[in-house]
Parts: sequence; C-alpha cells; structure tokens
Amino acid sequence: MNANPSRPKPIDPVLSQPSNAVAAYARSNPFMFGLLGALGVLVALMIGSIVGQLATVLVYVGVAVFLALGLDPIVTFIEKRLPRPAAVTMVVAGVLAAFAGIILAIVPLLVEQISNLINDGPQMIEDFIASDWFADVSGQFGSTIDESVQGGLDFVKDPDNFLDIGGGVFAVGAGIAGGLTGVTIVLILTLYFMVSLRSMKRVAVRFVPAYHRDTFSELLEDVSGAVGRYVIGQASLALTNGILSLIFLSIIGAPVPALLALIAFIGSMIPLVGTLSASIIISLICLFASPTTALISIIYYLVYMQIEAYVLSPRIMSKAVAVPGALVVIAAVGGGALGGILGALVAIPVAASVIIIVQKVVFPAQDNKKAPPAVTAR
Repeated sequence: MNANPSRPKPIDPVLSQPSNAVAAYARSNPFMFGLLGALGVLVALMIGSIVGQLATVLVYVGVAVFLALGLDPIVTFIEKRLPRPAAVTMVVAGVLAAFAGIILAIVPLLVEQISNLINDGPQMIEDFIASDWFADVSGQFGSTIDESVQGGLDFVKDPDNFLDIGGGVFAVGAGIAGGLTGVTIVLILTLYFMVSLRSMKRVAVRFVPAYHRDTFSELLEDVSGAVGRYVIGQASLALTNGILSLIFLSIIGAPVPALLALIAFIGSMIPLVGTLSASIIISLICLFASPTTALISIIYYLVYMQIEAYVLSPRIMSKAVAVPGALVVIAAVGGGALGGILGALVAIPVAASVIIIVQKVVFPAQDNKKAPPAVTAR
C-alpha cells in the first residue's frame, strides 16, 4: 500500500530546535566549528583576565568570609543569652577594641624602638665588630667578613646614602598604606558577613534541590563550625606565643622586643613553618644585642616549639579540627605552594571540610550501594 503523497514528511527532531540546528551545521562546516571554538577560547581568556584583575578583591572577600566564620562561634555562644544583633555588636566592638588597643599599644612603642635602633645601629655594629666572638669568626674565615661588615657600617654612616634609598622608603610607605586600606576593607566586609551569615547560608541552601536541603544544611553547619573552631584555635596559639615572646624577650634584653613579639604572633598564625621561621628571624635579630642573647633565644624557642607541638597544639586543635597529622602537612605544603601564606592559612580548615564531606556524603553513598543480583543460568 502506497503512502499518502499529501501527508507531510516527518520533521527531524535535531533540526527542529535552533540550537541543535546550529550545532549540526557547525559539525558539517569546519570553518564554523573552528570559529565557535575560537570564540569559546576568547571568552575563557576574557573571564580569566577579569578574575585576574579582581584577584585582590577576591582575596579580601575570602579573608573576610574566613574571619566571619571564625568569629561566628563566639557570636553563637553570646547569642544563647542575648539576641543575635546584640551578640554581633558585642563581638564587633570587641574586635575593633582589640585592634585599636594593639595599634595604640604597639605602634608608638615600635616607632620608638625602631628610631632607637636607627640611632644606635652604627654603635651596635661597632660593638659587634669589637666583640671577641666576631674576632674569632673573622680569624677563622679571613678578612672577608670584616671587610663586608665595615662596608655596611660605612654605608650606614654616610648620610648621602639615605637619598638613594628614599624611593625604597616611599615604596614601603605606600605598601604600608595599601595594607592598612586592605585591613580596613576586610574589617568592614567581615562586619557585613557576620551580620548576614545566616541569610547567606539560607540562600546557599536554596540552590540545592529540596530533597537534599536538610543534608546540605547540616553539612554546611558542620563545615562552617570546623572553620570557626580552627580560626579560634590558631589565634589562641598565636596569642600565647606573642605574649610569652614579649615577656621573655623583654627579660633577656633583646632589641625591639615589641616588634619581635609581633613577628612571633604573625608567624604562629601560619601552620607548621610559621613558628620556626619567626624563631629564626628573632634569633638573628637578637644576635645584634649579643651572641649570648641570641643563644638564649634559640634555646627558648626550641623548648617552646616542643611544648607547642606536643602540649598546646594537641589540646587546642584537637577540639577544633580532627585532621590526621599527615594530611595537615600535605594540606599546609600544598596550600602554601598554591596561595602563599594565605593558602597555607586556609589549607587546614579546607582539609577538615573535605574530610567532613567525605564522611557524611561520599561514605554513606557508597554504603547504600548494593551488589547487583547474581544472574543464574537456566
């Protein structure tokens, strides 16, 4: 039986949709295919350029979110007794007061001590050259060390050389001003994120299908809690190191003890290598006071690092994040390689978040998978 000639031909479903028609035409036309590929590459390059230009802003936002999550446990604790706006206000006021107190207490002292260091620097170098220890070292290694130190001393004593480094001083001042601007921006963003943290979480949950929202919400709370506990634990370790360093360095008569204590505090915020690096820098600066002061500083920090590694850090961080030691090392090294100091700082809470996701999402999904029924031969 012949088909009805008046019956319309079936429409190809691929060509019936404009996007599919364009794709089919591109596949059949090599020039169009190459043009679409080139346009895709250009769009990717444009997006990469935009992200590169906004890198500083993205870093500010990331640090602000990190700090907001770190302060959220304190807000939650106060919220048990006061409304959330009052709790956020108290925490923000406490942070601002602590920041202002550090500036008012340390900056004038740092200016005074750095000024004294500049004024007494040539005399300290001369005393260092005249010491018996330097005479023994220069006697063993020849006159090269003596000539190098004497050249540095002549450079410091010549006022004309300060004009040559004026541009560098101006650049340093501009960098400090930029750093203060960045700190101010981060503090403002942290304030906004702390106030709107719960609404941000609710919006994030809305992007997940309804049947997964309860699980995702619980997972989000666990991850944010781990980050917050880690920030508080790391800040506690750094504050302990900074206070003890200030007391100890003031007792042994180290130069600029407030500045050295600030270096110890900042170094302790960096996992693994931060305390060691800060200890080396502090010991080298103490060498200008006397070799004995530097030796005492080295012994102190060797003892402190053992106490921090085996007493303080396990007691504080075990309640913050449960990350195996090997993963801590891998995460800190990898984060430092990818993002520098900031990458090393956030690497451990990221590793803790990944562990939480694996334990609460991946493992249950794998446990629910059953083996297919065996096929029996008939």
